[in-house]
Amino acid sequence: MILLKVIPTHTVASWLLNTIDGMLNHLGLSHYEHLEDIIYIVIISLLSVLIGILLKKLILFITRKAVSVKQSGIAYDLHTHEVFTKCSHIIPPLVFLALIPFAFESGSTQLHWIMRIVGVYILITFAMGINAVISFMFDRFNAKDNRKNLPLKGVRNVAIGIVWIVIVILAVCILLDKSPATLLAGLGAFAAALMLIFKDSILGFVAGIQMSDNDMIHVGDWIIVPGTPANGIVQDVSLSTVKIQNWDFTTVMVPPYTLVSTSFQNYKSMYDLNVRRIMNSFIVDILSIKTIDDAFISDICTKYPVMTDFVTKLRNQGTLVQSDPGLKPENGTLETNLGLFRAYVGIYLCSHPKISQDQRIMVRLLQGSDMGIPLQIWCFTALTNWDEYEGIQSEIMEHIAAAANDFGGLRIYSANHIGINSPENGDVKTELNNTAQTSSVQ
Repeated sequence: MILLKVIPTHTVASWLLNTIDGMLNHLGLSHYEHLEDIIYIVIISLLSVLIGILLKKLILFITRKAVSVKQSGIAYDLHTHEVFTKCSHIIPPLVFLALIPFAFESGSTQLHWIMRIVGVYILITFAMGINAVISFMFDRFNAKDNRKNLPLKGVRNVAIGIVWIVIVILAVCILLDKSPATLLAGLGAFAAALMLIFKDSILGFVAGIQMSDNDMIHVGDWIIVPGTPANGIVQDVSLSTVKIQNWDFTTVMVPPYTLVSTSFQNYKSMYDLNVRRIMNSFIVDILSIKTIDDAFISDICTKYPVMTDFVTKLRNQGTLVQSDPGLKPENGTLETNLGLFRAYVGIYLCSHPKISQDQRIMVRLLQGSDMGIPLQIWCFTALTNWDEYEGIQSEIMEHIAAAANDFGGLRIYSANHIGINSPENGDVKTELNNTAQTSSVQ
């Protein structure tokens, strides 16, 4: 109803024609047959553009006032996406279409083609308005209600693409004066070629649906894709690419179907739990391992009082070995300096303020080699910040390396960082670490 009030009626058209005719008679130009039609077309074209400009300015003024007065989030988003402005582009061609028939006789060929061209233009402006509404709806949902941060950009692009495909088909039908059903039947022969051309888009669309349905990836996730240089934060997920910014600030583009067809590692759950794993190994010289006596144990308890309860508990139980089940087993012995040191490392980790006490803490020995026996620590920091994580890890490794000598001169050849926790280390592993990982189920 609003458009009917904006678009001029046939009364306005008749008044314009009479005015133009009277002006030409006054100037003595009435004998020019097509001059009246040309002037009329120019006037209604200018009138259409003028109405469109005025309506656009009015809409912009109203939306700006709504944003400044009400401070409404919806009004702000509508203004930012220029939804009303883009929708108003359909007004000028409607005004022109309402007035142009009066410039030609009924059944005129020129009128027929002008109506077709204007009809195509109306379809284009209509598509612009529809796509503006679609973008507004998807972006607002993504910002306000997308709590899982699902990648919806690909779905939005597909919706916009479908609108343009429909508009193109309708525009061709208008220009050729054919039924859409006839045109679609003729396009069936080109279906194979179209599928080949849009293969990546189709695969990307299907992959996007699978990733959203299975909650596989979100913008902001840290992922690692084996076989590609991708190791960083997901910046954007579109119909054809997943944009990943690596830790060295390089950008990698990965097709969405690559993530669906192959495996990839997502660290989202690590951030959700706010913990980060430490899994490091020391290589203990086997020749420095020796049996111990009560005097040695007493000296250790004097130097490290935290060991007193552990030693007392084992002696009261009448056994030299202690292995409690649970997340924090006190794993150690009173038989060798390495067994006692293993117990101390476990107690140290369990009392560390930056180590999560809700996750597994474990100290264990891995399969030995000609280099020595690997002593592995397994725990989780109570934070995920990279800088703090590396600082805590370094502090723990330094303390353990320094304390080893107090336990009967235990010698440590090297402290190996297995390297799966730090994004800078990538997949770097020494031969010893490979042996350690394959020797026991992690």
